[in-house]
Amino acid sequence: MSHQINSKTIYLDHAAATPLSAAAGKAIEKYLYTPYGNPSSIHSSGRRAYDVLHACRQQIAELLVVDSTELYFTGSGTESDNLAILGLARAHSEYGKHIIVSAIEHKAVLAAAAVLEKEGFLVTYLPVDTFGKVAADDLAQALRPDTILVSIMYANNEIGTIQPVSELVRVCREYAPSSMYPLIHTDACQAVGMLPVQPRELGVDAMTINSSKIYGPKGIGLLYVRGGVRLVPLIVGGDQEHSRRAGTENIALIAGFATALAEAILQTTIHVEAMNTLQTYFVEQLRLAVPGILFNGHPTDRLLHNVHVTIPEVEGESMVLMLSEMGICCATGSACSSLDLQPSHVLRAIGQDDDVIHGSLRFTFGRQTTEEELKYTARALGEIVIR
Repeated sequence: MSHQINSKTIYLDHAAATPLSAAAGKAIEKYLYTPYGNPSSIHSSGRRAYDVLHACRQQIAELLVVDSTELYFTGSGTESDNLAILGLARAHSEYGKHIIVSAIEHKAVLAAAAVLEKEGFLVTYLPVDTFGKVAADDLAQALRPDTILVSIMYANNEIGTIQPVSELVRVCREYAPSSMYPLIHTDACQAVGMLPVQPRELGVDAMTINSSKIYGPKGIGLLYVRGGVRLVPLIVGGDQEHSRRAGTENIALIAGFATALAEAILQTTIHVEAMNTLQTYFVEQLRLAVPGILFNGHPTDRLLHNVHVTIPEVEGESMVLMLSEMGICCATGSACSSLDLQPSHVLRAIGQDDDVIHGSLRFTFGRQTTEEELKYTARALGEIVIR
């Protein structure tokens, strides 16, 4: 096979980070140099910066159908998850110290839960089935009178399984219909542009979004927290973000984020149709090229740009490196875990053995992906497995 298609890199790691859209790039460039005032300053340059910040927050609020005062800009999806888990649990600990998270959450949630355990909280880790789904009955059995927080991700970043968030919210509300507890948080970083992401429609109290997963800039994230819900800040020393996250806001990145979010939400239907076509085609090509290949995640309730596979008796990191030499970028799992070489906690949770887990690959495609690229990738993988 030729090294690449027309010497072009085939990028199939959109779950880790997406390329910056042209519109988002223009929005960033527009506000990189002016207004350069601090949006907390009361002079004219500061007020101009504040006006841009306010306009972006209002635009996002309209897209999510929430109030602008319910939105907090952070430095990443990880920070948003940390702020949600630590900030909500600490703020409401007088009403209970039990929280529930699923076993396949992003490490930003699991690590925050581990911190809370050291502070005296009790954490229940909900199991999932072989497809990576949380069962409503399991959640119902795990709820207790002192449960103050439940965090279950909307769609998994590794295997692409979509959780029945609205159903799980209903279980929580029926458990204690006269109480605001448990509060419910969902990590929706992978869902934007693929699924409906209006927090009030989902029924959640808090939701995380990450710009770098939706063709926006890296280094900017968002946390929605329902109005009236207390939240203890993680970063202190200023009154920015309604006193929930201190530090001067990055106007340029926020503008790029708002633009990318608008594109992602408004183009969801078109994007989903395109990803469905690509996913169907790629699965067919992989079956032809790699006999015995296994597909992970739910067969239907899954993100349509995600194809996660296991190839028994072949080592995943080696396949990633060899594919990279052939111009193809993919992953073994979450980019946040790619350096520790530990077996994926997600694949362990769905019942895979460690020796099989190490033969796993994640392909996630995007707006510019073509069937030609996917055919080339499947053929390349087939050659590598034989080798």
